[in-house]
Amino acid sequence: MVLQTKRTILRHWHENDAEALYNIASDPKVGLNAGWEPHTSVEYSREIIRKIFSGKESYAIILKETNELVGCAGFLLGEVKHSKTMGNNDAEAGYWTGVPYWGQGLVPEAMRELIRHGFEDLELDAIWTGHYNGNLQSKRVAGKLGFIYQHTEKENEKDSPLHLTQNILFYRITKQEWAENKET
Repeated sequence: MVLQTKRTILRHWHENDAEALYNIASDPKVGLNAGWEPHTSVEYSREIIRKIFSGKESYAIILKETNELVGCAGFLLGEVKHSKTMGNNDAEAGYWTGVPYWGQGLVPEAMRELIRHGFEDLELDAIWTGHYNGNLQSKRVAGKLGFIYQHTEKENEKDSPLHLTQNILFYRITKQEWAENKET
């Protein structure tokens, strides 16, 4: 599956993306905001592609103009979700970009297409997203996309890739809300 916007291509990950992934995911500002350790080597990035980014709905965000890898967007489906309040036909969306691409509107643009895909192609009932308390960039993206704050949950140290106890703020948009926003 390949999704496209005016400036981006969302495509599945390839192992040969490892070096480009390492170049943007090794910056502590990226991973720590998203709740994961910065990448430490190209081989580590390759393992992340194999083990985590290999999901059916995980996409590399590619800048059309330069063919550069700029970030990641995707859905967690089924039982693999961070909040127990998500319904069976709901998905959890995640997204991030490398620091050089912050503030360019690439994530909202890519996520609008991913959300469309979720509601129209996957026939989801609702899409959720979450961010750690203090991650203002992710909060702004959620707001731009029409997500509505639902609740806050405390992530336990044992569940956290960073081994921290921190609050995750959860937002949701339903298919109906998305359809109404799309028309305005």
